[in-house]
Amino acid sequence: MSADSRIAAITARIVERSKPYREPYIDRVRGAAANGPHRTVLGCGNLAHGFAVCSPAEKVALAGDRVANLGIITSYNDMLSAHQPFETYPALIREAAHEAGGVAQVAGGVPAMCDGVTQGQPGMELSLFSRDVIAMAAGIGLSHNMFDAAVYLGVCDKIVPGLAIAALTFGHLPAVFIPAGPMTSGLPNDEKAKIRQLFAEGKVGRDELLEAESKSYHGPGTCTFYGTANSNQMLMEIMGFHLPGASFINPGTPLRDALTKEATKRALAITALGNEFTPAGEMIDERSIVNGVIGLHATGGSTNHTLHLVAMARAAGIVLTWQDISELSDLVPLLARVYPNGLADVNHFHAAGGMGFMIAQLLSKGLLHDDVRTVYGQGLSAYAIDVKLGEKGSVKREPAPAVSADPKVLATIDRPFQHTGGLKMLSGNIGKAVIKISAVKPESHVIEAPAKIFNGQGELNAAFKAGKLEGDFVAVVRFQGPKANGMPELHKLTTVLGILQDRGQKVAILTDGRMSGASGKVPAAIHVTPEAKEGGPIARIQEGDIVRIDAIKGKIEVLVEDIALKTRVPAHIDLSDNEFGMGRELFAPFRQIAGAADRGGSVLFN
Repeated sequence: MSADSRIAAITARIVERSKPYREPYIDRVRGAAANGPHRTVLGCGNLAHGFAVCSPAEKVALAGDRVANLGIITSYNDMLSAHQPFETYPALIREAAHEAGGVAQVAGGVPAMCDGVTQGQPGMELSLFSRDVIAMAAGIGLSHNMFDAAVYLGVCDKIVPGLAIAALTFGHLPAVFIPAGPMTSGLPNDEKAKIRQLFAEGKVGRDELLEAESKSYHGPGTCTFYGTANSNQMLMEIMGFHLPGASFINPGTPLRDALTKEATKRALAITALGNEFTPAGEMIDERSIVNGVIGLHATGGSTNHTLHLVAMARAAGIVLTWQDISELSDLVPLLARVYPNGLADVNHFHAAGGMGFMIAQLLSKGLLHDDVRTVYGQGLSAYAIDVKLGEKGSVKREPAPAVSADPKVLATIDRPFQHTGGLKMLSGNIGKAVIKISAVKPESHVIEAPAKIFNGQGELNAAFKAGKLEGDFVAVVRFQGPKANGMPELHKLTTVLGILQDRGQKVAILTDGRMSGASGKVPAAIHVTPEAKEGGPIARIQEGDIVRIDAIKGKIEVLVEDIALKTRVPAHIDLSDNEFGMGRELFAPFRQIAGAADRGGSVLFN
């Protein structure tokens, strides 16, 4: 089935807008593909350095252009649960490459930080910029020009977007993403959230809180809630960077290993040395990006991807806007209820039918572009499958089930949880912002209340502990944008404001910072641009001003005469405390040149 005419029209608009960037990009990709990699053009000294530690047979193979060499870019470290499983992947990939008649080498490693560890800490101010560092680090690994294709080992928040930017920058190379999968289910996410609230209210101690957190985050793999990490995996599959069914298989299982081996062999099969050459830069096009946005809406995915998808698209010469994302939200129904948008976790989502069921449902109504290229071949319909372990450790695929195994977790296209997606763009005299409403109750989709001004989440939390947060209000948390302090996530606001909401107060957040994929029931207008550091209107809001956040009409407004608002002197604060410690001094140049949130908050694309 061809794509719905409304989706096709938005896609055509993106194509037209992108032409000045996309056409030169494709020319560069094709030129690079024509020029290499041909290892025979490397000087003998260059090549000798490149395969010095290889076996004699591998050296003979790599001396010419008869055998494909696979570059591995890995985000492995053994501190973080999501990345620890990658420790064994290079050996598995090398083994699979040899079986397929190829060679594989670790081309480089990239940093992988965990927002769960750095939440509310100084290190969080490096988080968003780490995405661009990851892209550059991957670029260094691939710059040796020794490789015919690359596989990318990444899972979490900034890692996958950074790797995707690198893959598209090296768009002349085929690129396959190989995930590690989610950890097995532990303490239910709603129970963990309840303990967090009790701790914030002083009703349980640190020991009880740590016990609950440890039971929730308890082993190898990604966190099981539907935050940025698992949204990443959904995106890589629906955009065609994963093999079908690869996203949500637990680490350390035979099927996980079988998928890793299959991904390796597929990466070798789609190099320029074979008959299915699939360079990443040509494979990913405007239709692929639109499919990613649609998947984000259908699953109630992370708000962080209103930054990351824009930056990823730009790496491929594609200009995606928040308006595109918002208009697609109006056309795409919400099909998944995964915490914080429900009680289930991603393991329950996968068991209910997972990606294959969801893709099949969306395709049935023309709500995805089927006519796309993927690492698996032509057509997204090949991803409407259920993946299992076959004979002798092989991967077996069957058509996706026609019926959800749990309608409370995964809905059909005819009976969705809501008829529009989870992300909306807001605009008004404050600027532009985004809001995630898939977990927000309808009665909170519109909030009009006095502003309480905070220059950081610490100030708000201190006011809560002092009992100063009474009545209805909109918490205006500013000087949290890319240029101010690197745009950290303000996830610690969620618990405090959730408590006030449960007490019957009408509360909301307005901020030029980020929340996260874990943001839930409190309405939050985030990523406000222009940011306060740039003198944006958010810096002109004063204590007590009435602020209106309307997720239905897509509006954010301070109810002050525009002339009066413009004549106010923007607030300025001392940001010197954000300039040093935990490596923040190293990122001063990034803060100076970072682009606006609606352009991805990137230092690479402004």
